Amino acid sequence: MLLRFRVANVRSLRDEQELSFVAPGEREQAAAREVPLSDGRRIPVYTVLGVFGANASGKSNVITALKNMRHAVLRSYAEWTSHDGIPRDEFALDPKAVTETSLYEADIVLDDHVRWTYGFELGQRRVEAEWLYAYPKGRRQVWFERDATRDKGFEFPGERLHDRTRLARTTRPDALLLTRAANDGHEQLTPVFDWFKKNLWDVTPETERTQREAVTAERLLADVESRRRVEELLRVADLGISGVEVERSTSGRPLVRLVHSGGGGETVLDWEAESWGTRSWFALIGPLLLALDTGAVLLIDELDASLHSRFAAEVVRLFQAPWVNPKGAQLIFTGHDPSLLRTPGGGRLLEPGQLWLTEKDEQGATELSSVADWEPTDTEDLMLSYLAGSYGAVPKVSEGQIGRRLLRTDEAARMEANGV
Repeated sequence: MLLRFRVANVRSLRDEQELSFVAPGEREQAAAREVPLSDGRRIPVYTVLGVFGANASGKSNVITALKNMRHAVLRSYAEWTSHDGIPRDEFALDPKAVTETSLYEADIVLDDHVRWTYGFELGQRRVEAEWLYAYPKGRRQVWFERDATRDKGFEFPGERLHDRTRLARTTRPDALLLTRAANDGHEQLTPVFDWFKKNLWDVTPETERTQREAVTAERLLADVESRRRVEELLRVADLGISGVEVERSTSGRPLVRLVHSGGGGETVLDWEAESWGTRSWFALIGPLLLALDTGAVLLIDELDASLHSRFAAEVVRLFQAPWVNPKGAQLIFTGHDPSLLRTPGGGRLLEPGQLWLTEKDEQGATELSSVADWEPTDTEDLMLSYLAGSYGAVPKVSEGQIGRRLLRTDEAARMEANGV
């Protein structure tokens, strides 16, 4: 599971920001799951975090930073070159940012319940720092530390790591040691690499929909149980769908037609005739089920962009419910719709520690904070407080302001045209 993520100097995330799945206090631990650690302790960890904020406040950049870290771990050895430099995407509004490093760090728990902290700092043409720590008995074990400014770039205290000399000698200055080790099938380091390979999957509802539709369609063809689960999620969405027809075309691609009930009968529609909302929900089902089945961390940018708020809330509930999500899959989503902060009955869909807000400062840098930092009361309506601006992170636009600005612009244009 993912416990924490730290990032700095990546897009609008100029200064160090932290996103945490660990429940902040006793009051919120009922909404979290107890995750056992190898030292015998148990910590409360959320399975869902939602990131909200005004347009262009940096919500999507949180998702991008997580994707960047995963891509760096998986591809640094194969794709980064000293000729092209290291892709960093540093903060663009401060000229000094290009000379400073970009930081990534993740705190994770593997299947054996050992907690690990892995991170790195990237310069323009080399990896400036890299580190890996383990906590098998609650105390930090340094597996390796890297500092490009030292004569001896790598240090391996305790001699825990096998093949230390070869790894230090064969890891390029512009590649991560973790990537290099995993490419050689290093027995000790590959499990940490594999966590990134099997997690931080990105879903953007408005892009790559065709590929995700294919993932869902393949589950329909996989086996009877997989098909049953997909069909059930289509029915429960109240889209008027009573069944699915699927077959494999001569090209090998699955062809899907949804059966709609209504008017006393059933109608089979061609895929192109389905609505945007129906196709968006269908395309999301495959990745959702895959994440739940494997216990993965799923990233969904703009969850409510193409889904009704009720659908979006059901996605959240899938990850919240232990009986649906027994493997502890986690969801990080961004959104705008404040109704996701409240259930139809007026209760909380998410607790304050699960709600994270993005807001830009005067320099255009994103600040990431949790609603739990504001210490709302147990009875406080989080949706109303958020809309009222109690926590910040809402557009600074008054009612009718956009219309009045447009009217004044039109009037100014008419006066200029009349020579006034």
